[in-house]
Amino acid sequence: MKATLTAMRKDFFLYLLILPGVLYFVLFKYVPMWGVLIAFQDYSPYLGFLHSPWVGFEHFERLFSGSDFTMLFRNTMMINLLSLVFFFPLPIIVSLSLNEIRREWFKRTIQSIIYLPHFLSWVIIVGISFLMLSKTSGVINELIAAAGGIKIDFLTEPRYFWWLLTLQTIWKEVGWGTVIFLAAIAGVDVQLYEAARMDGAGRLRQMWHVTLPAIRNVIVVLLILRIGHIMDVGFEQVYLMMNGAVSEVADVFDTYVYRSGIRQGQFSFSTAVGLFKSVVGLIFVIGANRLAKKFGEEGVY
Repeated sequence: MKATLTAMRKDFFLYLLILPGVLYFVLFKYVPMWGVLIAFQDYSPYLGFLHSPWVGFEHFERLFSGSDFTMLFRNTMMINLLSLVFFFPLPIIVSLSLNEIRREWFKRTIQSIIYLPHFLSWVIIVGISFLMLSKTSGVINELIAAAGGIKIDFLTEPRYFWWLLTLQTIWKEVGWGTVIFLAAIAGVDVQLYEAARMDGAGRLRQMWHVTLPAIRNVIVVLLILRIGHIMDVGFEQVYLMMNGAVSEVADVFDTYVYRSGIRQGQFSFSTAVGLFKSVVGLIFVIGANRLAKKFGEEGVY
């Protein structure tokens, strides 16, 4: 303890620099965890945490025995799995491609263009989707009709819904997802590329045998963290895209919490749903981290 205090006095200003970050996590991440208690109560705002009656696992039993649970779990998992399979690798591929551009001005221009969609709200993204895909006046359907084809009802056909969400996510976030990978690639030792060129390796082989192994740890860590959010679809995107015709494939835990928990004032039930999502995410993170370590990777912890 004495040695720790001595070290803290020695590096006082360094610890002072991390103080705002520590306060942020304490105030906005750890203190609110006290609210998890209401998942086991019949919470009433008038009675508060201390005086609301305890009901144990009643809200969890209601969630698991509900007729909507299977549908909600299926939709949430499928949307996230599609995003994981088709979205996660793309920032890596784009980063590798950008790294091969030798003209700096052209590289920065491309980066700026693909970063821009990240700063658009989902309201704008969904609005653009409606303009492009509407059956009556959408640009894509007009082109299909002009080519002699039959217009397709993209927005109200359930089989297209999950793919539309995935494509929207790709268009909006792929560019921004390259930031971390480009930073990792920038830290690769240049001498490794020189050695590979001396051995006769072309650009593709340098990419495969030098760049990818060098950033493998970063890829694994981000993959583990992404798996931890397997139950988080994103309320705004799904809610804006959802309509009565696609509700069977669009309703996820986030929209269910809003509809059944928040709008109807069932705070305890909505907290129980959120806690269930967090526990599942934690299990996935621990499992993915252990699996990564079995394959010789560092993992998250």
